[in-house]
Amino acid sequence: MSGDRRRLYAATLLVTGIGWGSTQALGKIAVSTGHGHFGLIFWQTVIGALLLGGLQASRGRGLPVTGPTLRFALLIALIGTLIPNTTFYIAVAHLPAGLMSILISTVPLLAFPVALALGTDRFGGTRLLGLICGFAGVTLIAQPGAALPAPAAAVWLAVAMVGPLCYAAEGNIVAKWGTAGLDPVQAILAATIVAMLVSLPLALASGQWIDPTGPWGAPEYALILSAVVNVAMYVVYVWLAQAAGAVFAAQTGYVVTAAGIGWAALLMGERFGPLVWLAVALIFAGVALVQPRGRRPIPAPGD
Repeated sequence: MSGDRRRLYAATLLVTGIGWGSTQALGKIAVSTGHGHFGLIFWQTVIGALLLGGLQASRGRGLPVTGPTLRFALLIALIGTLIPNTTFYIAVAHLPAGLMSILISTVPLLAFPVALALGTDRFGGTRLLGLICGFAGVTLIAQPGAALPAPAAAVWLAVAMVGPLCYAAEGNIVAKWGTAGLDPVQAILAATIVAMLVSLPLALASGQWIDPTGPWGAPEYALILSAVVNVAMYVVYVWLAQAAGAVFAAQTGYVVTAAGIGWAALLMGERFGPLVWLAVALIFAGVALVQPRGRRPIPAPGD
């Protein structure tokens, strides 16, 4: 591999991580005036479906509609969008955006026990040590005076961990059973369309509908920007995984967390103390130890 190509891949990894890292802070801005999660998810998926649909049209590729693809799309819509986005929007209203970025880095840690449960991976002492390190880091975050705004906010920490668990399950399910014959863009487009169709009646029935003709402010623009960035970074990530390999592309997760903390500091003035930085070090060490070698890693957050 030439030096120019290595620099291109490294720059792409940084851009992807920095872009994806902004979505945690943008999500906190989006809920700042009380928008409900179902309304936010609906418009996020509308934007995502339009962008991905346009990409598919430009590629001259359609979207197969069969029993297996519909079942796959429904499952991924639930565990890849509806459930994790709901818990994210609920939790981020009560927790710092930088903390949400730290928690998303636990996806590989949670993916290991899920893989063991599915029988797709094997137990190992080094990886057990990784789990211990990672969960020790999460425990540190929950300590008084670390990152939570109040001791009672620990319940929101538990809610925030539902999203990473869903992403861990999603990655393992895709790794074991595939995508029903869909390519990566088709798969995420199908799941996005299903999530859009499911979230619309939920937004209307729950009173969380967001009127697009109403006055626009920072929350509405943050929602649009978050949706656009998420789709753009996903497409770039897929390209990077295909061009440089999935193991290299998976390192995006570290950049996402670091960038998320940086965006939260820049946009909201969040600052963390020594306990949180120790927690980050423990989580990163845990991820490095638990990640299997020579195998396809769990997709980066947002896949």
